[in-house]
Amino acid sequence: MGGNPTVNLTFPDVHTAVLTLDAVGTSANILSQSVLEEISHYLDELEGRVDLQGLVIRSGKPGMFIAGADLREFMTALEGPPAKTVEMCHRGQQLFSRLSRGPYVSVACIDGICVGGGTELACWCDRRIASSHPKTEIGLPEVKLGIFPGWGGTVRLPRIIGLGNAVEMITSGESVTAEDALRMGLVSMVAEPDHMLSAAIRLVQLEFANGGFRRDRQRWQGPIQIGDTELAFLGATASAVIQQQTQGQYPAPSAALETMLESASLDADAACQLEAAGVGKLFGSEVNRSLLNVFFITDRNKKDQGVAVASSRPTNLQTVGVIGAGIMGAGIAAANLKREFSVVMTDASSDYLARGARNVLEEVSFDRRTKSANAGRMLEFAPRLRSASDLAELSSCDLVIEAVVENPQVKQQVFQKLESLVRQDAILASNTSTIPITVLSQTLQYPERFCGIHFFNPVRSMKLVEVIRGPRTSDATIATAVAHVKKLGKYPVVIQDGPGFLVNRLLFPYMNEALVLLAEGGPVESIEKAAKKFGMPMGPLELYDMVGMDTALFAGGIMRDAFPDRMIDSPILASLVAAGRLGRKSGRGFYSYQNKKQKREFDPELLTTIGPHVQPVTPSLPNDLLTNRLFMPMLLEATHVLSAGLVRDARDVDLSLIFGIGFPPFKGGLLFWADRLGITRILEMLKPLAAYGARFAPTEFLQDLVRRNASFYSHSTAGD
Repeated sequence: MGGNPTVNLTFPDVHTAVLTLDAVGTSANILSQSVLEEISHYLDELEGRVDLQGLVIRSGKPGMFIAGADLREFMTALEGPPAKTVEMCHRGQQLFSRLSRGPYVSVACIDGICVGGGTELACWCDRRIASSHPKTEIGLPEVKLGIFPGWGGTVRLPRIIGLGNAVEMITSGESVTAEDALRMGLVSMVAEPDHMLSAAIRLVQLEFANGGFRRDRQRWQGPIQIGDTELAFLGATASAVIQQQTQGQYPAPSAALETMLESASLDADAACQLEAAGVGKLFGSEVNRSLLNVFFITDRNKKDQGVAVASSRPTNLQTVGVIGAGIMGAGIAAANLKREFSVVMTDASSDYLARGARNVLEEVSFDRRTKSANAGRMLEFAPRLRSASDLAELSSCDLVIEAVVENPQVKQQVFQKLESLVRQDAILASNTSTIPITVLSQTLQYPERFCGIHFFNPVRSMKLVEVIRGPRTSDATIATAVAHVKKLGKYPVVIQDGPGFLVNRLLFPYMNEALVLLAEGGPVESIEKAAKKFGMPMGPLELYDMVGMDTALFAGGIMRDAFPDRMIDSPILASLVAAGRLGRKSGRGFYSYQNKKQKREFDPELLTTIGPHVQPVTPSLPNDLLTNRLFMPMLLEATHVLSAGLVRDARDVDLSLIFGIGFPPFKGGLLFWADRLGITRILEMLKPLAAYGARFAPTEFLQDLVRRNASFYSHSTAGD
């Protein structure tokens, strides 16, 4: 075949053909239209082989089988009619179904990541073998894109592993390990990567001889054998779980469940028709478009070097130092240790250091199945972690991240001493969430190798990391920091130095407005409900409890000093701090957490503390007004951020808010949501809010977008 083919046909055994997928110049195999055509071409060629007993499909990339379909090709159908999507589904189903109809045994050798269309291809094969590679995972994550599998996934998977298992996999979008796949019957065996091909050839010979694959073909072609009572129970329980998890804001899991329940009584061909029709209804919806945007902005982040392309190559780091063994320091140390970096952790307190080291090892060796630390894994990681009470022990580190108390003087003293101890090519970084990098670098002799690397709490689960560039930080430092953060499995976003950096700068206008609403008499439950109905994971007042009132008071003060025209000084926080109501950490804040499960509860004593600063309750505030009051300050602050050039691309704002504060992914991001509404409509929404103050006045940046008929996403200082 012409060009640079992805698929290669070989015959390691006279009776067995092998199709190897190995896309040139990329780390992943994607099922693009051209790759599907290659597969179709070879299936045509093999159909004439009367001596063929088996076909094995494998990848030439260790740790990567197939990463799904080419979503950029699917984007061309977004504006088309549902019939176009249905036809795309039918083409994929018809191609893959050939793997279950040929005169030979088809076997998929799954080594590494196998998701989406890759899993569907594997499911159409007669048998599957998974490798013991630690990266091996099998999943159908389509619901995370606002659709569900459309190339036969909802048809074949339930018939192979049972309807209950398939419902769980497809409606959650989560992958399973090789061991889990073996237990549920999704794969026939787990083999070492180097032995997979020989195992597949033996499996072909065995299946061809005993005819087991033919019996399964006949069984999987028919309806699923399940009683009406069991089917109804499965539907009711799964629907309840889905509703609890999605709050009705993500339609795809429920649609996938409905499709699988309805198609259980149909044969495979009719079930495929139903599947394609269902995908056609979801593809191109607002939620689908929004979730596709989240996919593309995360994909963009994975490729972004953080600096102008080829301006500076990152340095490969080996040893990371962490100063501070508290919650953040231990979390940062664990994130590095888990990715097999050598870590040196220091703390002035021997008690904190011992406790922190123990917490690090427990976290990196945590076994999700047993929900406890695995002693064997702990012994494997322990030699890579070194605890030290003296900063001099950090002298050999390639990168040192400071995570001490949020005090500029203390941090400056640490860096002054540290700079004289480490190598001149070592990178120094602060995990500060509020203190400008410019301030912290004032006393440094080499500010070009200093930056902010701000992790979010809890480090183990928060994917966002802000990489803050000081006025003299070099490209090499930023490129190295970005590359390192990616190795930790995080999303680094490069930000120019400024008050609150990015996430906190956009978050605090939203949180501050909640206090203003509360002071005006807005009921706590109404304010919280408006935010959660919009899609936030929690209300702004509960968020205050999580952040901590003292922390929020300090950070809010920095924001008010920087932007006095946009931040309203509310005495509510100060009164809560004075009363010792610091939030979750003290057991009481806007809510009480003093029950056995430490869950939030209404606390009638709250009014005693904040009463003097709150007007009589106004219960009839419209939800739309509350929503606009909360989120328009965030959006307007984003226009200030873009105008000042604090981020390199508008999409960095959306990625940061989604993975930093849980901005609802089904809206695609703050600026994507605004672009979908339209800038003109945004201006109309601001008009009724003008009476509440200058913080709701349209910015020049916003008005300029209208004049140019432009969008937020058209604003970029860096390429895709």
